[in-house]
Amino acid sequence: MGTSELMEGLGRSAKQAARRMAVASAADKVAVLERLAALLEQEGDAIAAANDKDLAAAEAAGMDAPRMDRLRLTPQVIATMAEACRIVAAQNDPVGEIERMWQRPNGLQVGKMRIPLGVVAMIFESRPNVTVDSAILCLKAGNAAILRGGKEAYHSNQFLASLIHRALEERGLPAEAVQVVPTTDREAVTALCKLDEYVDVIIPRGGEGLIRAVVAEATMPVLKHYKGVCHAYVDSGADVDRAVNVIHNAKVSRPGVCNALECVLVHASMAETVLPRIGERLAADGVHFRACPRALPLLGSMAVPAADEDWGQEFHALVLAVKVVDSMDEALDHIAAHGSNHTEIILTQDHDRAMRFLREADASMVAVNASSRFNDGGELGLGAEIGISTSKLHSYGPMGVTELTSSKYVVLGAGQVRE
Repeated sequence: MGTSELMEGLGRSAKQAARRMAVASAADKVAVLERLAALLEQEGDAIAAANDKDLAAAEAAGMDAPRMDRLRLTPQVIATMAEACRIVAAQNDPVGEIERMWQRPNGLQVGKMRIPLGVVAMIFESRPNVTVDSAILCLKAGNAAILRGGKEAYHSNQFLASLIHRALEERGLPAEAVQVVPTTDREAVTALCKLDEYVDVIIPRGGEGLIRAVVAEATMPVLKHYKGVCHAYVDSGADVDRAVNVIHNAKVSRPGVCNALECVLVHASMAETVLPRIGERLAADGVHFRACPRALPLLGSMAVPAADEDWGQEFHALVLAVKVVDSMDEALDHIAAHGSNHTEIILTQDHDRAMRFLREADASMVAVNASSRFNDGGELGLGAEIGISTSKLHSYGPMGVTELTSSKYVVLGAGQVRE
């Protein structure tokens, strides 16, 4: 069987499974997720053994440290996956929920009901925990899922898929509700992107190159974000200790992820106070700075002049662009020109300017006096996320269970006919 035929078979099976999942009871879905949590805990050694095969192959291939970190399934990561299963299981089931009802003059009752999207395809790299996160969110929302992880996580993903299938089958639900593509052939991605007859939406999660390739190939809607160019604006009169702590966390805690801070904009009135503190604190953890002429002499020996391409750059490293601005207007203009609609934060003690920043900064999450690292489904209370969308259709921001549903109009009548 060729790759195209294999992928079409997966699509056909997913479409059939999606019909069953759409009418699965809330109790059955909860039972599947709770059982999967137990299996993840029970099979920790077997998960680690599968993951070790991937890690050994990745190391032999010369994979860099940040990607190795994302690939590794530690006991803590496995425990977090199990916890996510239970958190999502405990959430309200949105399927079938009537969001609102209103009555027309002719007596018709009109409402909107939440429904599953159908078949969700997911293409992702490195992180095998995404297999579980994606599966549990799709299942809770009544969808079927086709998951295509990177070849570097093949053994990990296949074993995790076997646990998901066990949990589904034990509850009498179709194992085909979650299918992990059983080949590393790159043609599988191209074929998956053409399955609009079966797949309702496709979500690429990985580097910008992968996402742009999927957008170019896909014949169905794509939920995506290209990159995370996250800014922090230090406002006039900001609490300096708070600002330095938040910026340190946002840049240093995990510099390779999409919600890591990439640029700091500092109001000119704060530059001489806050920039030496930022320079000292972050340089101690190895951060290098790309600075505008006004920021450069205030950041210490780890700073070099910024080039034009440093503004709007996603460094994925301990590198931070820094610019002094004369007003919030200038900061917002810079964000509009160089941001990626991912995450923007303001450090301020002024309520009115905080509220203005929330309204005007165009990003999937905007925060006041909090780290950009909170733009994450788990941190925002969604339990897990299937990805972060920086396009406003159909979702903006981390995608949890509710974001994996749509809505339809329902009408209750008593024999009305249209005049």
